[in-house]
Amino acid sequence: MSYKLERILRGLNVDIVGVGALNLDNLYCVSRFGTSGEEIPILSRSVSPGGSATNTIVALSRLGIKTGFIGVVGNDTAGRTILNNLNLEGVDTEGVAQTGENTGKVIALIDNEGERTLYVHPGVNDSFQINDSVIRLAIKANFLHLSSFVGETSFNSQKKLLKKIKPNNISFAPGMLYARKGMRALEEIIRISKILFLNQDELKILTGNGLKEGSKKLLDLGANTIVVTLGQRGCYIKNGREEVTIEGYPSKVVDTTGAGDAFAAGFIYGVLSNYPLIQCGKFGNKLASISIRKVGAIANLPTIKDLDSFISSL
Repeated sequence: MSYKLERILRGLNVDIVGVGALNLDNLYCVSRFGTSGEEIPILSRSVSPGGSATNTIVALSRLGIKTGFIGVVGNDTAGRTILNNLNLEGVDTEGVAQTGENTGKVIALIDNEGERTLYVHPGVNDSFQINDSVIRLAIKANFLHLSSFVGETSFNSQKKLLKKIKPNNISFAPGMLYARKGMRALEEIIRISKILFLNQDELKILTGNGLKEGSKKLLDLGANTIVVTLGQRGCYIKNGREEVTIEGYPSKVVDTTGAGDAFAAGFIYGVLSNYPLIQCGKFGNKLASISIRKVGAIANLPTIKDLDSFISSL
């Protein structure tokens, strides 16, 4: 059965809905990161909506996937900017609440090598709660894509949502914030995850093990497929049937912010389109290699034309 026919028969009208923090990213380019007491000039500044799941969902929307988002912003300029951006990108925002006057913000320092350091002020993200609008949007979706919140209340609300709607398909990108919580705290999400996205550092922190043993530990816990990004070296994928390392694509590194989120979008696109696992990894690698060419997670997210051109070259 084709994916499109399956969606029609199941009454689904959204392919994937993101659940995670919504932030306004303030991006500062510097020549290098300073040490205590130093004064380092800022070379340039830009502002962009962000958040891990946000970046992935916007990327998928640009690839022609029907998307939605569940989260919270403030009744302030930053919140209106984020909502307007999501709407312009074609993302269903029924599940985005507006409350208070303190939208989440991130300060990102980016050096000449494209590496970055993030400072997060969660704001109203810490007040994320489940309501009827959230549930209505979540049950419309084939996939839920989860990323992290800072606060424990919001983390518990994510778990509450999963218990309420019992989704068939979950992709989970815990990031460093959730990886530091440890296996026990994340177990109930990991064991029902169809796809678990991590980088090598997150895998090590979460499991205490390296690539192969750490991935096996997560599979044993119940996850279906483990996907570990390896930077410009590509990615490692393991499930109960396959284990493969896929080389990355050369690219000029300007800013690595959101590269993992772009990778996740490419991989999920492949899954939704019924491509083999290796092709899904190649899509992820390609989208990540494109996303790092400019400053900002959303600024250089690829479009369906970029992906179609890549697919035709395979």
